[in-house]
Amino acid sequence: MNFEAFVGNLTEPVSGRHWSRREIQRQIAVRKHDFLLAGIEPGDRVLILFGNRLEFFAELLAIWSLGACAIPVDARLTAFEVSKLVETAQARISVIDDHSSAETRSALASTVIRHTLEPSGNSEAATHSSRQGFHPRLDDDALILFTSGSTGDPKGVVHTHRSLLARWVTLKQSLGLDRYRRSLCVLPTHFGHGLICNCLYPWLSGCDLFIAPPFKPDLIMRLGSLIDEHQISFMSSVPSVWSLALQTAPPPERGSLERVHVGSAPLSENTWTRVRQWAGTEEVFNAYGITETGSWVAGTTGGQVVPESGLIGEPWGASIRILEATDPDNPIDGGRECETGQTGMVWLHTPALMKGYFQRPDLTDGAVRQGWFMTGDIGLIDERGRLFLRGRERDEINKGGLKVFPSDVDEVVEQFRSTRDVCTFGFEDTFYGENVGIAVVLSDTGDETVLGLYDWVANHLAEHKHPARWYLLDEIPRTSRGKINRDSVCQACQALTPLNIRELLGKRSGGGK
Repeated sequence: MNFEAFVGNLTEPVSGRHWSRREIQRQIAVRKHDFLLAGIEPGDRVLILFGNRLEFFAELLAIWSLGACAIPVDARLTAFEVSKLVETAQARISVIDDHSSAETRSALASTVIRHTLEPSGNSEAATHSSRQGFHPRLDDDALILFTSGSTGDPKGVVHTHRSLLARWVTLKQSLGLDRYRRSLCVLPTHFGHGLICNCLYPWLSGCDLFIAPPFKPDLIMRLGSLIDEHQISFMSSVPSVWSLALQTAPPPERGSLERVHVGSAPLSENTWTRVRQWAGTEEVFNAYGITETGSWVAGTTGGQVVPESGLIGEPWGASIRILEATDPDNPIDGGRECETGQTGMVWLHTPALMKGYFQRPDLTDGAVRQGWFMTGDIGLIDERGRLFLRGRERDEINKGGLKVFPSDVDEVVEQFRSTRDVCTFGFEDTFYGENVGIAVVLSDTGDETVLGLYDWVANHLAEHKHPARWYLLDEIPRTSRGKINRDSVCQACQALTPLNIRELLGKRSGGGK
């Protein structure tokens, strides 16, 4: 597989740096030469401790061309976290940049360290080395992406070149390439959504890629002008990007944006409609994806789509089953398939399925049964064969036997006029077993606004879904991928004093006398 022969151009729209296809090929050749000098061999694992810049992609393709496996890592990790990943992944070489601290370098002492901005520059030797590439085989390990904590017991998803190629082929069949000819990525390149689909799918197919720093508020606030300036035709994102963009960024005006994907969590009907209006295109897709399945595996394509909360759509090169598991030890054989419209557990079958969790056959066996992957998501298939998501199994709140999906509460609260962000979570309750808590960021935190939100929830949600504890935050904690971890938000709120809603209601009642 000669990756560099088919790539598109690369641009950093913030810095203005640009590499043509010829320059990309030269940069890859130089890095291949340096990796060979460092003693790289097929099968070696290489950590890349930076991302979202031109050099990242040259390093990645150089690693692959020499038959090695790349491990993109979040650059914000501490030295302790980095050392844990080095140990877990058994990396032989690490690639750093100018932002890597002395402490991080010390944590990498057991590996060969290369600086991405200090290549040999020996063009003749590099050209010769590039001809000596090992060229990977389809079943060679290509990527290890860590999807859980970087301390304790990190979990690395292993993708081969075969599984990645399967994802890109199925996406091309389902989505085509025309809309992706000028793609913008504002997501991190150390996880599946940003790397495999937003970046590599279009770029390795010859489309131009514009790569920006991830989750930078000042960048999102001028997203519309960035799209206009570079005539962006496609971008992917997560709901947290839109929670800021819709409030602060003037929309694009030149009409170049043709398609938008949103992943990590389904869009609510309200936000979905607003994103369409902002983007100036009807092609706003919910893109359902999991790192283990090579990210995008289903979405809202084909014909006119009316936004609905939780709607994902049809599979992209995958099969979906909704099961009511009756035998936890053998859910595929023992699980009863749900009827149309019945909620159950979402299982996926796709040729882009991961090889497994790195050196954790126990975790792999627990998640993959007979080629089917247990997503941990709760959903249903409607009468038109479309997938809807209702939440995560671990997110489901069991309030005295009544099931509450946090996403249901989030959807209602985010439609309140002063809501800027929200996260609903479950907490232990001595009476109900579990109860509903909520953290919310409001543009106005006055008593009238808080009580207005309380009334809004009371009028729009069944009583058993009403939060028992309310917390006002300046910001909802998020992971490095921009996702909300409800358990983490719950833990953060436990150190705070919840709002005294009863007292506020008493004040309002007294004031009316």
